[in-house]
Amino acid sequence: MMKRHTSVGNRLLAALPAADLGLLAPYLQHVLLKQDAVLVRSGDRNDKVYFPHSGAISFMLDMPNGQTVATSLIGHEGAVGMLSVLGPSRSPTTAVVRVAGIASQISASRFHAAFGQSDAIKYAVQTHTRALLMQLQHVTACNALHAVEARMARWLLHIHDRIAGNVVPLTQEALSELLGVRRTTVTLVVRKLRASGAVKSARRGLVEIDRPRLKETACECYEAMRCKYHRIFPLDTHRLSSRPNGSENAPVLNYRT
Repeated sequence: MMKRHTSVGNRLLAALPAADLGLLAPYLQHVLLKQDAVLVRSGDRNDKVYFPHSGAISFMLDMPNGQTVATSLIGHEGAVGMLSVLGPSRSPTTAVVRVAGIASQISASRFHAAFGQSDAIKYAVQTHTRALLMQLQHVTACNALHAVEARMARWLLHIHDRIAGNVVPLTQEALSELLGVRRTTVTLVVRKLRASGAVKSARRGLVEIDRPRLKETACECYEAMRCKYHRIFPLDTHRLSSRPNGSENAPVLNYRT
């Protein structure tokens, strides 16, 4: 289902000056992001760029043996397919919708054309790239150093930051894919989180959390990544322009406490 773009709910788009947004707006279409939908597969070319307004999307690294592990996550602060402007290449990861939502979609060719005309759009791509690299670096270190229980708590918090309410719509299969572990391991870890009160209930496809207790269980990576997001994204109170790299202003996400 598609309809013409009528409003701005994505932070990257909302932060663009009106003239720069005008280069994209005529070609943006609202699309539904269905849970578990694959927006682009590893090895495929990006022919569309998605700007989520709601929901959450994970970037998955597919291993030769069929296992997967998440490298990063975005919501309404980010985009899928933006990096295609850096040159013709195939996607290194698979983008999977973890929480359903809506997005503004534009063809990659239209986005590339606007990118060539706008310093603000170029800065948006730089900002988004810095955020993804930061996530990738932290997730790599976290996977090597921290226990699966702490890592699951971190992923649940990341997704919770991008949705309303305290019920995270994730199946055990999705959690096993995010963490790169077997479903039996997920079952054991969820049981531990329920025993500690960090997870209130885990019905089929729904995980109800107690955020304060979940934060106590998560490793320090969650807070470190949250603080770095605050520094990277100057999107809440300032519009994007051709600001120099390193500009640090308002946060991108309304992180809960």
